[in-house]
Amino acid sequence: MKRKAGQDRSITANWRPATLAVRGGTARSEYGETSEALFLTSGYTYDKAADAAARFAGEQEGMTYSRLQNPTVEMLEQRIALLEGAEACRTMATGMAAMTAALLCQLQAGDHLVGGRAAFGSCRWLTDTMLPKFGIATTVVDARDPQAFLDAVRPETKVFFFETPANPTMDVVDLRAVCGIARERGITTVVDNAFATPALQRPMEFGADVTAYSATKMMDGQGRVLAGAVCGSQDFIDNTLLPFTRNTGPTLSPFNAWVVLKGLETLDLRIRRQSESAVAVGRFLEARVPRILHPGLASHPQHDLAMRQMSAAGPIFAFEVADRAQAHGLLDALALIDISNNIGDSRSLMTHPASTTHSGVAEDKRIEMGIGEGMLRLNVGLEDPQDLIDDLDQALRQVGL
Repeated sequence: MKRKAGQDRSITANWRPATLAVRGGTARSEYGETSEALFLTSGYTYDKAADAAARFAGEQEGMTYSRLQNPTVEMLEQRIALLEGAEACRTMATGMAAMTAALLCQLQAGDHLVGGRAAFGSCRWLTDTMLPKFGIATTVVDARDPQAFLDAVRPETKVFFFETPANPTMDVVDLRAVCGIARERGITTVVDNAFATPALQRPMEFGADVTAYSATKMMDGQGRVLAGAVCGSQDFIDNTLLPFTRNTGPTLSPFNAWVVLKGLETLDLRIRRQSESAVAVGRFLEARVPRILHPGLASHPQHDLAMRQMSAAGPIFAFEVADRAQAHGLLDALALIDISNNIGDSRSLMTHPASTTHSGVAEDKRIEMGIGEGMLRLNVGLEDPQDLIDDLDQALRQVGL
């Protein structure tokens, strides 16, 4: 099925990321609107029956059905691809729809996947529970060690799947090393880049084949809608991913796509301001809590690697207190920072992963991942960082820290 040509890439070839985030992929209608048009339609009409037949045969450009193409959604896909430095992108209804599609579209019974141990709870469910149900073997490794990937490779290994920085432990994966191991063996690398976004890290520049996103997070950035995206080569997107998504239907709504388009316009401004604030808040916490996991701080064991791969460390990090009781007590004492399991918002949010985002992961696996009962994850928003520090200070004092 041919897709609408959209914006000529020769026009955007020399545009820098900040410009691409505002104008990339824009396709104006005959009305000449400045903001992207919102096309709320499920289907499309044809001038003649032969036109419908030609479109379904892939012989004529144009839309057929919004499960496959929509002008608003297509603008978002082109914009994300341009920001990522990828040939193509397909968006999904949620981040987990993107992760699931990126894996299932290329795996079948008898294949083997190597995944990073530290990951969002639902991503661990994919590797630990869902894929084995379909006869796809999985091996989970400490993704901080490239040798662990190499040691896990089998003749039937088809995919490496990992997140960097990882949720919530902030493990950092050596992209160039791990992607190099995969490339040499014909293995596809799928990187969950949600914590960094292409504004701070572009895994394809280090050899990754596919990047996947929860666009719900920093790309929207204001806690409004759910969305996901998968980026890769034109061949992968059209011939591997699209046959899966067109028939299973994890479709992104045009309205949600429009909201994420608006979010991308300010992504670079937001994520860099929030990254700066997160470093300031992290430095404060470093002197008050037993342990902090923040790749933007020199105390992080992979700080140098993170700074080689990322232009800033992002707004999210974790720290540890004594136990669940102290963690919950600190959360309850907060007056400004909200208790929420979401991340990437312009508001500061904190959660206790062991009892929320990773509560569905067995305790022994949580321990293996490095998620203890005292771990807290903080998303630093756009508030004044001193107000956040003041709120944390009073909450820490209330729990004896």
